[in-house]
Amino acid sequence: MPAFETDAVVFKCRAPLPAADALAQAAVFAAQAQSVALAQANVNVSLDGAEAYAYLLLGEPVALAAAPLAAAFAGAAGVPAVEAVRLARLQDLRGAAHGVAVRFHYVVETDVAPEAEGEFNDWYDTEHLPGLAAVPGTIRTQRFRSLDGGPRYHACYELVAPQTLGSAPWLAVRHTAWSARVRPNFRNTKRTMFRRV
Repeated sequence: MPAFETDAVVFKCRAPLPAADALAQAAVFAAQAQSVALAQANVNVSLDGAEAYAYLLLGEPVALAAAPLAAAFAGAAGVPAVEAVRLARLQDLRGAAHGVAVRFHYVVETDVAPEAEGEFNDWYDTEHLPGLAAVPGTIRTQRFRSLDGGPRYHACYELVAPQTLGSAPWLAVRHTAWSARVRPNFRNTKRTMFRRV
């Protein structure tokens, strides 16, 4: 897949937020305005209500520009500003709770020190994301590379409950020797728990 092709788009909105159905409709409208084949749209509102991430998961990778998507979404949702971030999928794994309805969406966005990027990706690909996917309460894990700005990496975890993050199996995956070696190389990291709406 060429690096410029997009598998998903996330629209990032800050409070005050319109109703969730308006955000979902705006995401679908933005896809239609760009004649994009849409596989799924979902809306997630942070637990503090300060922001929302609306995702378009595309039916196939396509070349898209971010600015027209952002403009179409903002106009349809009636929000003054929105950031549209195009994402290229790196991993997509079924979780231990695959098939259960998604109630929570946890996102880790981060850059990584350039000298550690190879090990960072090896760690995510072979240990971290598969390990977290296997934790009871994890429905799906996905990892993307951002094509627009930073942070460069965007990992998503669809969960049954926020308490999954504090469970013994989750913490065991987070506290491996390899994790301890890689994590100090994270930069500009943002972790957010969302409720799927």
